Amino acid sequence: MSTIHDVAARAGVSTATVSRFLRGERIRAAEAVRAAVEELRYRPSAAAQSLKSGRTRTIGVVVPDITNPYFAAVVKGMESATRERGYRLLLANSDESVEREDELLADLVHQVDGVILAPATEGDRTPLRLRDAGVPVVFVDRDLVGSEQFDTVLVDNHEGGRLAARHLLALGHTRIAAINGDQNTTPGRGRREGFTSALREEGLAMADGHDLIGDFREDSGYQLTLSLLSLRQPPTALFTANNLMTLGALKALHDMRVDLPRQFSLIGFDDLDTGPLLRPPLTVVDRPMVEQGVLAMRLLLQRLEDAGDDPSPRRVVLATRLIERGSTAAPPH
Repeated sequence: MSTIHDVAARAGVSTATVSRFLRGERIRAAEAVRAAVEELRYRPSAAAQSLKSGRTRTIGVVVPDITNPYFAAVVKGMESATRERGYRLLLANSDESVEREDELLADLVHQVDGVILAPATEGDRTPLRLRDAGVPVVFVDRDLVGSEQFDTVLVDNHEGGRLAARHLLALGHTRIAAINGDQNTTPGRGRREGFTSALREEGLAMADGHDLIGDFREDSGYQLTLSLLSLRQPPTALFTANNLMTLGALKALHDMRVDLPRQFSLIGFDDLDTGPLLRPPLTVVDRPMVEQGVLAMRLLLQRLEDAGDDPSPRRVVLATRLIERGSTAAPPH
């Protein structure tokens, strides 16, 4: 296995310079050292680094649903931002449970240098205790009551909901339904508020039984779509507020042999890898998922590596975009 001395010799610098590079410090020979690290496939000893610095070089990442493709993409972005910085990720799943999240964060506090967290609900208090213990915390995807004390990376959920509603309205739909996420979370509430506000601006209100609350899981998308289809006057179009509920809705429509988009239009929030391959391809409101992870990790690393500075908490809100495909069309006559 290559050593730090091998890297220094290959790059033509001192071992101290290589060490500074691995700590994320700026050095003049950064490109030469980076090339030497890659060519020699050098991996610093985590144990040795921890003993020298008093830090673990480990970042804790806690998400509410590890099976959700969105969080997989976000974690991919985080990993890409740490690849050359000598940090490891410790990934944990809270399963949308505040109690489980509390347990995980209590275990992580002495094992990691910092935490990136998608809170289970907006009322979580554990992050405040982490901050008081000196562990930097960055929020991703979800906000928190009192989050003005933390760095946060979100998307414009409100505008995403508006994009979905305006698209269906432009197609001529008036019987429109929505399956929303947990209203105790930032994306759940923001997408619903954006969607309903766009309808109100056109003088349209959803009928009774058309404005439903799910839990961001596939089964709720399935069951709630079945309930919509069973109404005496079902909707002609549906907005599902995350990718897993969209999958559930697709399964329900398939089981009930509903023809998309001739009989029914569907638009989801978050693109799927298979979205363009479905028949018909899925219309979605998309967001930069990998970029969210990259930005969250960069904010955390700045907190860790610029400890002498104490800038005000930073809040980043990324834009959403409509991807129009074949699952939406004018309502049936």
